[in-house]
Amino acid sequence: MPSNERIFVQAIRSYGARHGIDIDVRAGGWLIAMRRGDQRRFAFGYDIGLNSAIAHRLANDKSATSEALALEGLPCIPHRLFLNPKLGSTIVGPSWREDMLALLARHPHGVVVKPNEGTSGRSVFKVTTEAELDHAASEVFAMSTGLVISPYVAIEDEVRVVLLGDVPLVVYSKQRGTDWRHNLDAGAKPVLLDDGEARAASVKLALDAARAIGITFASIDVVRVDGAWRVLEINSGVMMEALAKLHPELVQAAYDAALDRVFGKAQREP
Repeated sequence: MPSNERIFVQAIRSYGARHGIDIDVRAGGWLIAMRRGDQRRFAFGYDIGLNSAIAHRLANDKSATSEALALEGLPCIPHRLFLNPKLGSTIVGPSWREDMLALLARHPHGVVVKPNEGTSGRSVFKVTTEAELDHAASEVFAMSTGLVISPYVAIEDEVRVVLLGDVPLVVYSKQRGTDWRHNLDAGAKPVLLDDGEARAASVKLALDAARAIGITFASIDVVRVDGAWRVLEINSGVMMEALAKLHPELVQAAYDAALDRVFGKAQREP
């Protein structure tokens, strides 16, 4: 297997070798065909194929996720959608920039600007001035059809919960480094959570969020702000590359459990 292959791909290869499943990796590892007898399944990106199309789309759209969670009365970080002005004034409307500035004015501690879709903390900007807002919007619109703006909040803790149905397979906190973000790609370190208040509260909120959008296999980020837990985002593609460097057996077991579900085996307790 290639040394630079993603942990996700390696985990699927390992599962296939142990369960008599032929694995065909295409498109540089982003498309994986899995075959056993007359069973044919696919994985794409970090999506293993367990979620419905609507749950997948809701989770991949930060604005839609926050709206769906708000409809259920679940505490979450709001994400206001702004479409790329290149789509035309009929779709976007004439006052998009004024609306952005008004949103910034309502949050004197700043706002966070990022693509509406995407992962890993790329093109995420903390904005406190009009000039910074224009720069951030220009950068995000250069590579995305839409951006979201959320209020900047002082995050006390951030926890990621990997769920399969109602079972929390993995629960870990993101210990921030020198960057203000908690993204693992920005230097944050994953630390497994022991039983306790933080783990229990994080898992409960993550379960409620997953049920709200009907998602089966997901990683859900929850944050503690002013002592209260809120959902930050839901990820339909479950990426555990950083965690696998520290806990490879746990990551393999999590993907094994998901693949058991893909191929019709009973779910195992973690």
